[in-house]
Amino acid sequence: QVQLVESGGGLVQAGGSLRLSCAASGRTFSNYAMGWFRQAPGKEREFVAAITWTYGNTEYAGSVKGRFTISRDYAKNTVYLQMNSLRPEDTAVYYCAARVASDLRSSPSQYPYWGQGTQVTVSS
Repeated sequence: QVQLVESGGGLVQAGGSLRLSCAASGRTFSNYAMGWFRQAPGKEREFVAAITWTYGNTEYAGSVKGRFTISRDYAKNTVYLQMNSLRPEDTAVYYCAARVASDLRSSPSQYPYWGQGTQVTVSS
């Protein structure tokens, strides 16, 4: 059974940085793609970034490109989201998700496995 546990959220001032972690367990993830999504109050869940475990191919939402970086650590079975130059509009609950695939998708419906989420709040 796939388990995803996010950590690293918190309160930060605009312009600051945070690094989110997603610890994955329960499978060998070499044939998986991992994604980060976020959901602000009253809004739909939206794509942030995705990465393939084996080749490290990445994709980003336009709103975070150049500010956020997704990466993975094979040995630790962990995916990271480094968030720099944070803005108040980045405030949301951030979720880690996984799917069995070698390609990258941005729709939440393509990901069957989800973590519980971690809150990120950016103050102005």
